[in-house]
Amino acid sequence: MIRKHIPNFITCLNIVSGSLGVLFAIKGELTIAVFFIFLAAIFDFLDGMAARLLKAYSPMGKELDSLADMISFGLAPGMVMMVMQESSLFGINVKIDNISALSIWEIICISSSLLIPVTSALRLAKFNLDTRQTDSFIGLPVPANAIFISALALIMIHGKYQFIDTIILQPWVLLVITIGLSLLLISELPMFSLKFKSLTWKDNSVRFIFLGISAALILALNIYGIAACIMIFILISLLLKLKK
Repeated sequence: MIRKHIPNFITCLNIVSGSLGVLFAIKGELTIAVFFIFLAAIFDFLDGMAARLLKAYSPMGKELDSLADMISFGLAPGMVMMVMQESSLFGINVKIDNISALSIWEIICISSSLLIPVTSALRLAKFNLDTRQTDSFIGLPVPANAIFISALALIMIHGKYQFIDTIILQPWVLLVITIGLSLLLISELPMFSLKFKSLTWKDNSVRFIFLGISAALILALNIYGIAACIMIFILISLLLKLKK
């Protein structure tokens, strides 16, 4: 039946979007790359919704979804971070002509970006095998990581608060962010899911609070609010962990 292939078709659109994100990131077109990462996130949401509505679950669909996420939320944000590091070191739109002329520090900063696809792959492999992650997450979800990095890229290009931008987008700060995010991806930190099984406040109070705060942050801070939302997501997860 055609119905059972619809979720996989949507997942393939995720793959196409992520691949275009990688392509444009390599070309230095970060705004377009981020657009395709966000588009991939929409397809990632829709394929799961379609699978639930159509009851079209399959082992192949699960594996295909992980492979798509690896491209869209592992490799693509890794390439975005690499271009951001190059821009922070040498200036926006400056191309590296002689790699052998780079200093050890510059090589460390740029190559550290590869931690993102590596730890994303580990995170996805763990998710597929970990039976604890049916209703929540263990470690930072790869789409959340990709959205945070994408928001930083938009801040680099379109940010309007120069003081904040100057601090955030220093090479050493990006290096710390990369290492921190990579550790969160493979961490054992429990993180709440945004999957709603009902609409009652009792069962979803954390989700409603997070969504309310996120909406306010994005309306007030625009692209800065997108990055702030992921930070709030991590903070709430930490507080829930400490509360137990």
